Amino acid sequence: MSKRKVLVLGAGLIGKAIAVDLCRRHLVTSADRDPAALDALARQHPITPLVLDVTDRKALAKAVLPFDLIIGAVPGALGFATLRTVIEAGRNVVDISFFPEDPLVLDEVAREKNVTAVVDCGVAPGLCNIIAGHHHHQSPLTSYECLVGGLPGTPEWPFGYKAVFSPADVIEEYTRPVHMRVNGRNAEREALSEIEEMEWEGVGTLEAFNTDGLRTLLATMSEVPHMVERTLRYPGHAELMKVFRATGLFSPEPIDVDGTMVSPLRLTSKLLFPLWEMEPEDEDLTVMRVTLKNAAGTHTHELLDRFDREGGISSMARTTGYTCTAVAELLLRGGFTRKGLCPPELVGADGSCFQAVMDHLEERGVRCTERTVEMQLGTA
Repeated sequence: MSKRKVLVLGAGLIGKAIAVDLCRRHLVTSADRDPAALDALARQHPITPLVLDVTDRKALAKAVLPFDLIIGAVPGALGFATLRTVIEAGRNVVDISFFPEDPLVLDEVAREKNVTAVVDCGVAPGLCNIIAGHHHHQSPLTSYECLVGGLPGTPEWPFGYKAVFSPADVIEEYTRPVHMRVNGRNAEREALSEIEEMEWEGVGTLEAFNTDGLRTLLATMSEVPHMVERTLRYPGHAELMKVFRATGLFSPEPIDVDGTMVSPLRLTSKLLFPLWEMEPEDEDLTVMRVTLKNAAGTHTHELLDRFDREGGISSMARTTGYTCTAVAELLLRGGFTRKGLCPPELVGADGSCFQAVMDHLEERGVRCTERTVEMQLGTA
């Protein structure tokens, strides 16, 4: 396949990993509003830097035109508007931005523009959706559960956590209502609820709690009677975050402090983010278990990935970024051509696409094991 022109929007931890992976096979431009981040990237890799503020819609619409594919890797708060601008410009896109808006509302305009727009294409949502789509296509699912977490290799007091992606998006996870499906009915739970400790081989004790990660699966697999996603952290983190939330520290609404209007969320962010920031010497890991049931049996996919010491790439950047580049390669070579707004479960429903993604990850050392317990005759 000849080299194609790819524009990666965002030069953060994950956007950088995506650009570096793709530049080995394609002509890659990395765009960000931070010239220093772009310069550091361009000095080490054959990547063209482009200073760009994606909130300038006219500039963004013009910038994407020369490229065969756009990768969206901006913070969640900017993700939806950025994606809409790219689609309206008529460019195919693979997006990893975890924005709160419903991406499916962009399906009509994507079809009108004859665009393929794959969204939520990280590890979770993303890889877990691809796995769900694969099994659901083979035999309709009766149950789906995803346990997933990006964690520091060693927990440190008091949070036992460092943000391996946008800290603002982490807080959003801790405040947004959780949507799930229980016994065939859509249900809503509070974020951080139903905390449960469990042992995880190779890691130790972790806690799982409810977060709003199902996203498009609730619409595209509306017939599946049981669906839930839960986040994994080291024990104690969820309860501490519940205290922060109950105190009002995650509220965006300004309050009067001695005559000055202050947003608690902005103050909390200013204090928390430096403490959550990954230091150069920090190592992280990603854990995920996707359990699915259908007429064929129970299928369990497990992933335990660690910081790449040789390449200096975080595990979250590897698992999220390489899932994205796997799907990007499918679009670039014509392996996935469905038009419209495409959640990753639609990619997984194609057997050859599913295998291509898994092979792509395996080649990069991201190993997701699978085991199946077949349904026994006479069992429910």
